[in-house]
Amino acid sequence: MTLESSRLGAVQFDAVTFRTLILLLYGAGLRFSEATGLTLADVDLAERVLTIRATKFYKSRLVPIGPQLATVLSNYMPLQRRGEHSHGETSFLLTNRDGTPLASSTVHDAFDALRRIAGVHSTAGGRRIPRLHDLRHSFAVHSLTAWYRQGADVQRLLPVLSTYLGHSNLEGTKVYLSMTPELLQQASLRFARYVQGGEDA
Repeated sequence: MTLESSRLGAVQFDAVTFRTLILLLYGAGLRFSEATGLTLADVDLAERVLTIRATKFYKSRLVPIGPQLATVLSNYMPLQRRGEHSHGETSFLLTNRDGTPLASSTVHDAFDALRRIAGVHSTAGGRRIPRLHDLRHSFAVHSLTAWYRQGADVQRLLPVLSTYLGHSNLEGTKVYLSMTPELLQQASLRFARYVQGGEDA
């Protein structure tokens, strides 16, 4: 990519689309290719469901979304439909201003710039700098943490999380579940209640 084409991509890639993409990656736990591959027809706001078509494992799946993300998409989609480059329901949900698909390099450059502006850096302990894909990891960990807080049967729900993320088995999901301090605290509380006879593990 030349410097000129990189600048052009940055101009074409607007803030509203960037925000919508970030919220899709975190709010629905999507892969980058899944989010950028969505068409307008793949978004069912009435049922609050996204149709993810033939992705990493050549499988399609339905992904339910929450009311807040549905509202974000409800506000964004009319902008896409009114665009002069829109081709109706077959148009991509997320595009540049000229209707072209988002370029991975442009989006990742924008994310790196956002991270620097926000002051998010690697630590002295050697933790790596957050990547765009880590938003999907955050979705998985925060889902697990919320289940612990609710007192849900986490073991039973893990296959549900795996299916939601589009993994073919639990091994694929395991790499997403890093032990954050908050998750460790919730798991420890659950274990303490189990030891005291308050509930099953």
